[in-house]
Amino acid sequence: MNRKSQTQQMTLQGGRVAEMDLRLDRFPANMRSLPLTVAPRFILALFLATVSSTVGCGKTNAAPAVPSPQVEVAKVVQEDVPIVSEWVATLDGYVNAQIQAQVAGYVVAQKYKEGSLVRKGQILFQIDPRPFQALLDQANAELAQAQAQLGKTEMDVARDTPLARERAIAQSQLDNDIQANRAAKAAVKAAEAQVEQARLNLDFTAVKSLVDGIAGIAQVQIGNLVNPTTVLTSVSQINPIRAYFSISEQQYLHFAERINAQTQKQIPSGGPPFDLILADGSTYPHQGTGLLTNRQVDTTTGSIQLVCSFPNPHNILRPGEFGRLRAAAEVRRGALLVPQKAVSELQGAYQLAVVGSDSKVSIRPVSVGERAGEAWIIESGVKPGELVIVEGLQKVQGGSTVKIRRTESAKGE
Repeated sequence: MNRKSQTQQMTLQGGRVAEMDLRLDRFPANMRSLPLTVAPRFILALFLATVSSTVGCGKTNAAPAVPSPQVEVAKVVQEDVPIVSEWVATLDGYVNAQIQAQVAGYVVAQKYKEGSLVRKGQILFQIDPRPFQALLDQANAELAQAQAQLGKTEMDVARDTPLARERAIAQSQLDNDIQANRAAKAAVKAAEAQVEQARLNLDFTAVKSLVDGIAGIAQVQIGNLVNPTTVLTSVSQINPIRAYFSISEQQYLHFAERINAQTQKQIPSGGPPFDLILADGSTYPHQGTGLLTNRQVDTTTGSIQLVCSFPNPHNILRPGEFGRLRAAAEVRRGALLVPQKAVSELQGAYQLAVVGSDSKVSIRPVSVGERAGEAWIIESGVKPGELVIVEGLQKVQGGSTVKIRRTESAKGE
């Protein structure tokens, strides 16, 4: 194939290539050395690139319009809302009795199972009763002696009374008989008291529980010498059981009128029920009731202690446990609610993104109140029925137009 026929072939392949100057002497030396079959392909590619750049330079691409962001909104609702508060509580027995010996002696028996339920009057420990039995026998003997002396003085008075009337004996002798009789009566009473004391001491050797409750671990062992200052064990009445918690002085002042109205009642009523959240996160199945308020505010913490009680039929709750108390202490009437995730905070200020009827966003500062579940009470800044953005806040700004994807409840349900 000659050089002329090659030029014609390139004209057919490239269309307008024939109008270009294709003299090979215009190509660089390294290109002129290429095979003749490669040159047409290179020229065609160069031409197409030139045409593409020319067309691109001659046309200006317009920027596409930015679509309005899609957001999720919730309606501001107005309703009565119970305000639930939460406090840390410590459980303790309704009655906690320290079991102590009332007489000195050696412990000879333990008659209860540690950690078990004991009844009032049940014997827990036995102290050696023999010394006290001996003292009781001695007291009985002294009583018998005093009673015998009383009998003698009574006979003396009975014998000497008519004799003194007949002036057979001196009146002073009768007076001595009467005084001896009175002394004998007093001695009998003293001896009877000694017998009663000895009997009580003998009974005290059987150490008994004074309340129904759970008995703790024994603090003494068999063979220990104990005295009235020795604590043998403890018994706690835990059905019902008490829960102790504290509120701030400000909270107390807010509820003082309601609290003090229940003070004189034997069984307080009308207060909110309490829920107890246990350490494992479970909720105790029985609700508690308020019981009493302490007499003073703690000057070190600025708080006052309150007590509520819970039924404990299966002894699940034990003294020393910790838990969280929840109660709806008051009800806010006509509160405005929005989901918590709709509220954004910036440097201590709160705001909401409100979508108007024209789908435009306005950023409003708001004043927030208490939280109610997953909702937040708004004190001011919005009106009932307005729409607030709950999802997509990072995509909007004041004055922008949005598309509403869906609407959810103001409580986030």
